[in-house]
Amino acid sequence: MNEFENLTETTLKENTVFDGIVVKLNVDDVLLPNGKKDTRERIVHPGGVGIIAITDDNDILMVRQYRYGVQKLLLEIPAGKLEYGEEPLECGKRELLEETGYIAESYTYLGGFCPTPAYCGEITHIYLAQNLSFKGQKLDKDEFLQVEKVSLEKAVKLALENKLEDGKTQIAVLKTKLLLNK
Repeated sequence: MNEFENLTETTLKENTVFDGIVVKLNVDDVLLPNGKKDTRERIVHPGGVGIIAITDDNDILMVRQYRYGVQKLLLEIPAGKLEYGEEPLECGKRELLEETGYIAESYTYLGGFCPTPAYCGEITHIYLAQNLSFKGQKLDKDEFLQVEKVSLEKAVKLALENKLEDGKTQIAVLKTKLLLNK
């Protein structure tokens, strides 16, 4: 049993050491539950959205793209970064159209999660998109990817075999499988 009832760390001062295009890095002064002071490194990020778009044939629209952070090609669900103040569903709709060329008639919120809560404030929201219509891909000028259709069953198998390395994709695939029970 922990002797501290309140486990919250209180920010005393935010110290931004880097303010980039995608993230901001803070080295903050904090007050610990035991009354002592320390520092915490924290990445400030506006959050993201992933869309698991499933066709009437039970295929998932996925994208294969190079991810610089891990220095490799990954197979993922379409996703993107939220703009500050943007509604997650609107971001998801935009990213689905940009990356795959599809729009959906219905969206179901599958929840949000914290990808790296020890040092990053990002929350990633996931939506299931159904009843799809193709309208034409609208990639950003610095975006290079391939769209692939993967059956839900194959995607589940890839997730369970650790062949889908992206966390949001694993969560989306497994939640969709459980939700649709297919």
